[in-house]
Amino acid sequence: MARAFAGAGYNVALTARNRDSLEDVAASLADRDRALIVPGDVTDRKAMAGLAGQIADWGGGLHVLCNNAGVNITKRTWAELDWESWDRVLEVNVTGALNVIGACLPVMRAQKNGIMIHTSSWAGRFHSSVSGVAYGASKHALSDISASLNGEEGANGIRSTALCPAEVATPLLSKRPAFDTSRLAGMIQPEDMAETALYVARMNPSVAIHEIVLAPVRH
Repeated sequence: MARAFAGAGYNVALTARNRDSLEDVAASLADRDRALIVPGDVTDRKAMAGLAGQIADWGGGLHVLCNNAGVNITKRTWAELDWESWDRVLEVNVTGALNVIGACLPVMRAQKNGIMIHTSSWAGRFHSSVSGVAYGASKHALSDISASLNGEEGANGIRSTALCPAEVATPLLSKRPAFDTSRLAGMIQPEDMAETALYVARMNPSVAIHEIVLAPVRH
């Protein structure tokens, strides 16, 4: 997503916990000078609020949010109930997303413009036993959070989209029990998701795309 938006001429602010990873992404962008690195943890509510203000000051506003942080775990079924890891999924995927939204809302309200793009999941649209109990619950919550923004914040010029992809070929899949890596090539690719996010960002400001569901072609 960062490379797609940078390639389309956007200034890009990169936020994640690991600065080295952010530096690697920034170095791969079309114009490194138009990228800002701001390390942070989405579960730190106060830090997210501070970063949103910093990014807005640097970029002359904050116009597109790609709310993309997410985790999953190996213990996914009721038979493997593990409160510590399940709580972590909800903390990142739900509370973390809320923290980022809450940080960006004041900036977007003030400028009367903003697009929030949330990486939900096929498991946020349909039940998926493969994705697991905690993850599915977290993504259903995120999809509804996105819908609530369109219901309440449209009057402030803010639009929200939940991207609901089935399997995407990312390192997160390595956490799936007994995952077959030979399937990666036939899955949705990260570049597909980036192109979808860019499509949402370029949409007529009078149109809110509430949800996009994507799946690989079944052979």
